[in-house]
Amino acid sequence: MYWTLELASYLSDAPWPMTKAELIDYAIRTGAPMEVVENLQAIEDEGEVYDAIDEIWADYPTDEDYLWNEDEY
Repeated sequence: MYWTLELASYLSDAPWPMTKAELIDYAIRTGAPMEVVENLQAIEDEGEVYDAIDEIWADYPTDEDYLWNEDEY
């Protein structure tokens, strides 16, 4: 399983929270590449509900990862 920013971006607008099955269904319905579906299928799941993409891909960049200070502008 591998994630890239481009692949993860297909799930960034998903209606969270979602289960693994719902994520797979969402990816298929929105036309995400097969790599996204394959990555989701490879997740070891015990019926968990995911609240955000960073629970699936821990390295997903957040606003804190950028050196942008919104208070300055």
